[in-house]
Amino acid sequence: MYQDYYGLRDLPFELTPNPKFLFLSRRHSEALSNLEYGLSSAKPVTLLIGEAGTGKTTLLRTALESDRCREVRCVYLNNPALTRAEFVETLARRFDLSPRASESKAALLAELEGTLRERRAAGVITALIVDEAQSLTVELLEEVRLLANIETTTEKLLPLVLAGQPELADRLNDPALRQLKQRVALRCDLTTFDLSETASYIATRIRTAGGDASRLFTREAVRLVHEYSRGIPRTISVICDNALVSGMALGRQPVDRAIVAEVSRDFDLHRTEESANILLTPSDETTTSSPEHGVAYVAPAIPSSSPRAIDEEDQPRRAGWFGSAGR
Repeated sequence: MYQDYYGLRDLPFELTPNPKFLFLSRRHSEALSNLEYGLSSAKPVTLLIGEAGTGKTTLLRTALESDRCREVRCVYLNNPALTRAEFVETLARRFDLSPRASESKAALLAELEGTLRERRAAGVITALIVDEAQSLTVELLEEVRLLANIETTTEKLLPLVLAGQPELADRLNDPALRQLKQRVALRCDLTTFDLSETASYIATRIRTAGGDASRLFTREAVRLVHEYSRGIPRTISVICDNALVSGMALGRQPVDRAIVAEVSRDFDLHRTEESANILLTPSDETTTSSPEHGVAYVAPAIPSSSPRAIDEEDQPRRAGWFGSAGR
């Protein structure tokens, strides 16, 4: 689409959960470590809590591709709005169990335990991940608890990850679900980005796509992206993607504040002023890195007095604005 215009290899702001474009804020980095630990150590239940669009699915896929989880095989459910019978049938099919297991919960549990024991004896951990778990009924959450009970005398055979919006955590406070809550071994909470993290997120994705962020967005455009997106990664990507399309159509590069404002209005987004008085701390040229994935980049820099991007050769003498995420 606009790759040639901006000199990119890939589209930097696609909404698919591609670990290649992963950006780790401090909270996202902590959550990823907890997910990897919970899966590789076969913890009974791990919670991943975050608002819609904060990157839960991307983190899950990244964890499963990590070296720590190379012996983990995952059954992934992303449509938990099922009846109890449909839930049993789905599990039987995903775990490659017999037709009889799909018709009886008792048969399912017995056959599943045998399968899990065989896999574990072969050195394989099998995990169940339920995305959008806030949509599970109380009855299905109780079924999940029964799955968490499958164990030997020394270890859990089916580690579970329940990923969902904050309502999931609220629902686990229901007295009817206290036994499930007691089995939660790890909890990961994702928060929205602050201004510095939004800037780093944009820079990381553009660099991964083969571009130079300082030539694609002005400082004030990034600030406005943050205000309209409220620091939600998915919304940041939507705004930036459409702003780049508009910039190409208008023949304006880099994308400026006016383009971001127009795109945000088109999506009926409402600006928050919470970052209006927050200035990014000036610093020397900054390097942001993610040791887990070997990503490193020199942060492009734009002077606060300039409404437009500066030339690459000026960067070492300028204050950084695509700085680190405050790690």
